[in-house]
Amino acid sequence: MKLLIIEDERKIADNLKKGLEELHYRVDLAHDGNTGLEMASNGNYQLVILDRMLPGLDGLGVLEQLRRGGHRTPVILLTALDRINDRVNGLQAGADDYLTKPFAFAELSARVEAILRRSSLSVAQDVRHVDDLTVIYSSQSVQRQGQTIELTQKEFRILCLLVENPGRLVTRKDLVQKVWGLTFETETNVIDVTVRRLRQKVDDPFPVKLIRTVRGAGYILESNNKP
Repeated sequence: MKLLIIEDERKIADNLKKGLEELHYRVDLAHDGNTGLEMASNGNYQLVILDRMLPGLDGLGVLEQLRRGGHRTPVILLTALDRINDRVNGLQAGADDYLTKPFAFAELSARVEAILRRSSLSVAQDVRHVDDLTVIYSSQSVQRQGQTIELTQKEFRILCLLVENPGRLVTRKDLVQKVWGLTFETETNVIDVTVRRLRQKVDDPFPVKLIRTVRGAGYILESNNKP
């Protein structure tokens, strides 16, 4: 597994690199946002560990440009900012997890392992179908009626949860914990906004609607719905 650390504090970066290499990961380093963006865009990395406060382009800028460019590599955002809005902003920008400094290396390594485990599905689990909807995990691609649907990382992860639980309620708590990595539901409408965007792509262009809202509870992916 090849990882990229984008961190301007060289002592922290070197310590993380050493620790992760002892766990048998291959690790590259970047010490500013512009270099990190170039490496993350062009390198074949399974995970990026990204500091939020960077010289030049900051961490959020790196993350936003990666996602706009279609790069879906998982990202763990590191930051000294621990306010709820700061965490929400980072997650909304496309981060897969969020770790506040100072942190224990054991916690970081556990989060790295968990994210890589989620993204390393077996071939047998790689393709899921619900009616005319197809989800391919390895390429993180989605098709419906033969048309390719471009999703953000968060939209894709929500759809995966729905596809893996067809006909069953996926609660808002499930989404908060498994997609945003939080242990509580924030007061923002981030869930509603993201699901609305997902529905605009997966449902709105097609006569049969698959995603149903259970008001105040969550969402269900149903097959054979009538338009």
